[in-house]
Amino acid sequence: MTEPYSINFDSKDNLFHVAGELTFATVNELLEQAPALFESHPKLNIDFTKVTRSDSAGLALLIDWMRLAKTNSKEIMFYNIPAQMLAIANASGVDELLPAQ
Repeated sequence: MTEPYSINFDSKDNLFHVAGELTFATVNELLEQAPALFESHPKLNIDFTKVTRSDSAGLALLIDWMRLAKTNSKEIMFYNIPAQMLAIANASGVDELLPAQ
């Protein structure tokens, strides 16, 4: 059985690629992995093109990654945030806080 999500770093593009599901079932593990994954990168460029499903827990993950970046004086930028997540962000009033392109 394959993992319901993955996160990989592409050194050529200096980009983290997140794939699969960002839901209540998966985000806790990503929250635990993030500090070690992001530690050696001064700028966090994170692409969500291959995310297949997300919910409010996925949005909470992005907000936590923003907090982690700020705490560690790192730049962060999100690319291709899924429409589901943007809709939740908009309804919650946090869409304008997301560093997104």
